Amino acid sequence: MGDSMSITTCVFDAYGTLFDVAAAARTAAALPKNSEIAENWTKLANDWRLKQLQYSWLRAITDAHTDFWQVTQDGLDWAMEANGVSGSRLRAELLELYWNLDAFPEVPKMLVELKTAGLQTAILSNGSIAMLEAAVSSAGIGEHLDAILSVDTVGIFKPDTRVYNLVSEHFHCAVDEVLFVSSNGWDAAAAAGYGFKTAWVNRSGEPQDRLPWAPQYELKNLTKIPILAKAR
Repeated sequence: MGDSMSITTCVFDAYGTLFDVAAAARTAAALPKNSEIAENWTKLANDWRLKQLQYSWLRAITDAHTDFWQVTQDGLDWAMEANGVSGSRLRAELLELYWNLDAFPEVPKMLVELKTAGLQTAILSNGSIAMLEAAVSSAGIGEHLDAILSVDTVGIFKPDTRVYNLVSEHFHCAVDEVLFVSSNGWDAAAAAGYGFKTAWVNRSGEPQDRLPWAPQYELKNLTKIPILAKAR
């Protein structure tokens, strides 16, 4: 029972967890000039995200690493073709919007509560440093984060162990002092297998992934993270 009192560090996945990845397609689809995606922007966004993740896993398995910006572009190109849309203008617009994603509405207050309670906070993401710094700046949450940790440092994507190692290497903390938070079920599960306490932010009510490990907590949003970290 007492071990949950020992959280010193809260670490967050970025895309889908702190930042709304659907915002790029949703914002673009609302503009009259992008009427071709007005109806199917949700599927376009979902396909884009799924391919982005699949390409990151495949590159990790085959030792064909590239930065996350490349797999983001590759995923979009697949998604646009799959959904019958084309055009360099629309492509460029969607990619530009990805650098300026909105944070979910509860994020700033939640981070402030963690910092006020004396916890260390960080992002641990597949994103490149440049992408993450742009998103953090755009969302205005930089002052509430102690570190932005990117797979750029190790040259392989999650869920490789070397990525999760970055947290204890940076903060010099024990693995079980970390509460790791992700909206990706596979990421939360793998992090639990690694030894972090993990919270899965299941915003869309998905089933739990069938993997050898399971996250300790399942939440609908990030509001209760300070409570889980005992940041009362």
